[in-house]
Amino acid sequence: MADAAPSQSERSLRIDILPLAVAQLVIWASMYYSFPALLPDWERDLGWSKTQLSGAFTGALLITALLAPIAGRMIDRGAARLIHPGGALIGGLLLIALSQVTQVWQFYAVWLAMGVMMAVSLYEACFAIITVTTGNRARTAITAVTLIGGFAGTIAFPAAHVLAENFGWRGALICFGLAIILLVIPLMLWGLRRLERHRIEPEEVTAEAAAPVHAAVTRRPAFWCLALAFGAIGLTHGLILGHLLPILADRGIGEAAAVLAASMIGPMQVVGRAVTMATEKYVNIFGVAIGCYTGMALGSTALLMAGVAPWLVVVFVLLHGAGYGTASILRPVLTAELLGRRGFGATAGKLALPFMCGFAAGPTIAALVWEAAGYDGVLMLALGVICIGLGAVFMAARTA
Repeated sequence: MADAAPSQSERSLRIDILPLAVAQLVIWASMYYSFPALLPDWERDLGWSKTQLSGAFTGALLITALLAPIAGRMIDRGAARLIHPGGALIGGLLLIALSQVTQVWQFYAVWLAMGVMMAVSLYEACFAIITVTTGNRARTAITAVTLIGGFAGTIAFPAAHVLAENFGWRGALICFGLAIILLVIPLMLWGLRRLERHRIEPEEVTAEAAAPVHAAVTRRPAFWCLALAFGAIGLTHGLILGHLLPILADRGIGEAAAVLAASMIGPMQVVGRAVTMATEKYVNIFGVAIGCYTGMALGSTALLMAGVAPWLVVVFVLLHGAGYGTASILRPVLTAELLGRRGFGATAGKLALPFMCGFAAGPTIAALVWEAAGYDGVLMLALGVICIGLGAVFMAARTA
């Protein structure tokens, strides 16, 4: 009987987290994935270069990364019910405003404002809310959110393709904005109320909050090795995802097949996470790390060679998607394993910055490399970066 209560409690938490999980699915599809999904339409219709367009997205993601710690502190102080759905509301309105832009400065202004809203409405803020509310049961809820949210790209790419074909890219953005306003916000408000049922006792919060932050962690070589390793994951994914449709077109892949391939990245992320959880009793975290980095490296190699053998696109989707999918589990677990759990929140927040900044810089770096060396150069860079990241993991383990 002693084990029945925790099991029932976990099942209840998984059910109650579903509204927030679906909200994350829709808001990621609408606010984040709309950029790579509509990039070819913008380039073709507005006449702006990939570098100009990608710079706006990079700026937005950099703002998101820099504001993530501030958003976390606001959530710690009880502002979750205000900033989480509030950021989604303004983000939906910004997508509608984006549908009306005609000048580059307008495009940048909207995306930079979007970066602020993403900081309080996407995964990092959602996970902070879950952790503050549920304490040591957060992993159950976070896993459920990532499994459902992993399908965001699967929804976004075909939805953007169909909507743009029928209503133009401006109409597609309006639809994405309305999806946030009419669906995401009610789900967030409902989900936050249901999550309150699982709030830990105040004394438990006080005990956790009382743990001093391990400030000396940044003086440890293992911290900087992990910063390089996590930054490599973010940069590699950003280099490829931000230009995935043009990269596939460059490989000679037709538009419909390219959209299908891009749409399957999300499900493969879910597969990677599911396999990681299913094998966690048999494979230690370093085995997971090797699988993550090796999968992404082999995926980049497959995409590089897909111009000669188009079927390698399938290999890319399988390996890159599954490899990147495990990163959401790998990062917090590897951080705790190598740097300890004391002051974990502060440490994890610091290590989120290189990951998010690498992700943010990826699209613009890819555009610059593309101008000089084409998409072969971009993919070779991605392969080199992820290999450096794997080496950094081994160095982190040795120095820790």
